[in-house]
Amino acid sequence: MSKPEIPFAESPVIPNMVSEDHVIQFSCHKGIGCWNACCANIDISLTPYDIVRLKKRLEISSTEFLRENTVPYEMEKDGMAGVKLRPVEGGTACRFMKPEGCGVYEDRPTACRYYPVALLSIRRQDEYTDTQSYAIVKEEHCKGHEVARSLTIADYRKEQGVEEYDELARGWRQLVLKKKSTGPAIGAPSLKSRQLFFMACYDIDTFRNFVESEAFAKLFAMTDDERTLVLGDDVELMQFSFRFLRQVLFGEQSIALNEEAAKERLDHWRTRQVEIEKEAAEKRAKLDEEMAWEGFNEEDSGLGFEPEGGSCSNN
Repeated sequence: MSKPEIPFAESPVIPNMVSEDHVIQFSCHKGIGCWNACCANIDISLTPYDIVRLKKRLEISSTEFLRENTVPYEMEKDGMAGVKLRPVEGGTACRFMKPEGCGVYEDRPTACRYYPVALLSIRRQDEYTDTQSYAIVKEEHCKGHEVARSLTIADYRKEQGVEEYDELARGWRQLVLKKKSTGPAIGAPSLKSRQLFFMACYDIDTFRNFVESEAFAKLFAMTDDERTLVLGDDVELMQFSFRFLRQVLFGEQSIALNEEAAKERLDHWRTRQVEIEKEAAEKRAKLDEEMAWEGFNEEDSGLGFEPEGGSCSNN
């Protein structure tokens, strides 16, 4: 059976999507010929839960972790930001790589746990939740595929502890997919929205200060028990941040508002939705006008442009 066509010349990803029942042949262990090779040239995107685990491991704040160990990137043009692990200064290797292996192995990121499997999350516009498929990554240097050890992707995920990581990052993935599924007609998010998304998703300690603030308490009606639970645990706070973002970015209310603030917020939301719809309509009208003008010029220049439905006749 021939290999499937690779969509990009240098892509190590085999583009066939497979289910978790798919059997792979793979093993990575100390002593294998390619030991540490995949960590010598990294491109690792981090989930919010990856950051929570790593900043706790290093005993630093999320703000400090982001500043010292990551670089932001655009997940889509003019869209929300993602975060990647910063390689060593002046190089491409992972900063946590050691001769004996990963220096943060117990708290290694999701992408490292999955390798050589790639998680593909898809959310259709009319669906509330995402569906998961997988693809296989095969790089020339990797000898792990040559080891005679077979197991399903489901078993591999359990072995690598990925299930917990996926479940705790699900709210974040749904936020990202929801934004992408809205399409360009909704318009690019404002700078304030992008900054809010970055803080709430990745800088959990700064988000905690925000939730503790007087301004937040004035707007949101949280019980003392809920506030104590959320502020006392990074994971609980992270999950709360996803709810918060769904509410402020998409109007999906799950956090109670103070009555007066709620009315003001709802009025603002409705006004903003009208503005967004108006902007989208203006963009579509402008595009239609440009397309019509291009069609007129083509017809006028004798290039054979013909309106849909056939040519006109003077007979």
